[in-house]
Amino acid sequence: MKKHRLKVIILSLLLIVLTACGANTSSDKILYKIGVTQFVEHPSLDAAYQGFQAALKDAGLEVDYDERNAQGDHSNTSTIAQNFAADNVDLIFANATPSAQAALQATREIPIVFTSVTDAIEAGLVDSLDQADRNITGVMDMHPDAIVETINFIETYFPQSRIGVVYNAGEQNSVIQIEHVNAAIQGTSLTVVERTVSTSAEVQQATTSLVGDVDLIYIVTDNTVVSALETVVAVANEQKLPLIVGEPDSLERGGFATFGIDYYTIGYRSGEMAVDILTGEKSPSDIDVEYPPEMELFINRTAAEAQGIVWHGEWDNATIIE
Repeated sequence: MKKHRLKVIILSLLLIVLTACGANTSSDKILYKIGVTQFVEHPSLDAAYQGFQAALKDAGLEVDYDERNAQGDHSNTSTIAQNFAADNVDLIFANATPSAQAALQATREIPIVFTSVTDAIEAGLVDSLDQADRNITGVMDMHPDAIVETINFIETYFPQSRIGVVYNAGEQNSVIQIEHVNAAIQGTSLTVVERTVSTSAEVQQATTSLVGDVDLIYIVTDNTVVSALETVVAVANEQKLPLIVGEPDSLERGGFATFGIDYYTIGYRSGEMAVDILTGEKSPSDIDVEYPPEMELFINRTAAEAQGIVWHGEWDNATIIE
C-alpha cells in the first residue's frame, strides 16, 4: 500500500513538472509595451498609425499600445513623452514632428521610431540621415521633390498666380516647407502670400483673409491647418479658388490636387523598423532615416468642378479621385 501511495506521489509530481513546462512554452511570447504619441488627430496621421500597427501584427509581435494624443498642444507632447519615459516602455512611436522632438527630449535610452516628420535634420532629431547615432530613427513624410513638383504644376497650369499659404509658425515642419515653397518659386511667375495661425480655431479666419489677395491656396502638411481642412475647403469652393494640398488624405476631404505619398505605407515601414529594434536584431542607430519611397500626382475631379477649374486632358494620367 505504501509502495502504491509513493508511486502516485511521484506521478503527481511528474505531472506538475510537465504541466509547468508546458505553461512556460505558451508564455515565452513577449508582450511589448509601446507608447504612442500623436500630435493631433487627422486622417493622414491616423493612417500612419494604422500602418505601424499592421507591420507589428504581420511580424507576429504581441503589443500593448498606450495611445496618447496631444490634441495639437505642444505642452501636451512633453507631458506624454515624460510619462512614457517614467513608465520605461519598450519603445515610443512618435507620429509627427512635435511628438518626436518631445520624445527625444524626454529620453535618450528608450528606442524611438517616428513617422510623419517633414525634415528630421532640421527638426534636430538626427545629425545625418545615414549616421543616426541616437536612440531614434524613422520615416519622413515629405518626398524631397514634392514641393518642387507642386510649384512646377502650379506654374504650368496656373501661371502668374498669387499662392495663398496658411500655416502654424510654431510647427517647425511647416516653417521648413514654406521656406521650400519660397525657394521653389524663384525664377517663376508665381508669388506667395502668407497667413499664420496658432490653433485650428484660427484657420477659417486666416483663410478668409486671403480672399481677394490670392488666385489659389496651397496647404502644406501642417498638422494644425490640416486638422481643420474642411474650413479651408469651404472657402475655396465658395470663392472658386483651386486648393492644392500636401497629401492624398487631404485630397479626399476636398483638396484639388497633390503630389503625395501614402501615409499608411510610411507608417508600415516605421513599424518594420520597430520590429527589428524590439526583437533585438538592430538598434535605432543601425537604421538610417528614410524618405517616403514613392510620390505621384493625385487629382480630385469633384473638387476641381467645385472650385471652377478647367480640366486638362493630361490630368487623366494622374490618380483620379471622384
